Amino acid sequence: MKRISGLKLLEEREGEGKAAQKSDRVVYNSRLFLNQGDEMPLNKLQAQQVPAEMVRVEGGITFIDHRIVLGRRQAIAGIEHALMGMKVGGYRKVRVSPHLAYRDEGISDLIPPNAVLVVEIWVRAIIPLG
Repeated sequence: MKRISGLKLLEEREGEGKAAQKSDRVVYNSRLFLNQGDEMPLNKLQAQQVPAEMVRVEGGITFIDHRIVLGRRQAIAGIEHALMGMKVGGYRKVRVSPHLAYRDEGISDLIPPNAVLVVEIWVRAIIPLG
């Protein structure tokens, strides 16, 4: 993972195959926690609004199969930077500073302003677009 200010790698498992790079479509799952350890229930909230084929439940935990194209700013910057270089089956746990997440706005009733997040990310698929 490229080192950038505000993103700290806490844990990693490599995965297999080609590493994700800019312009690749990546399918990933994530869990967001406040730095103090409280999980944010974004997956459960999103599961009520996305098509059923995007929802995955493993071990009683709800995941959303997010699909983004790297480099198009379709996820918070901390997640997008963490995905770069990951491989299918790979896992990363990163600490994300507010300026790479939800800044001083947060998400009403969910993520407080200026929150430091801990994000767990699993890559499910990488589809080259070019």
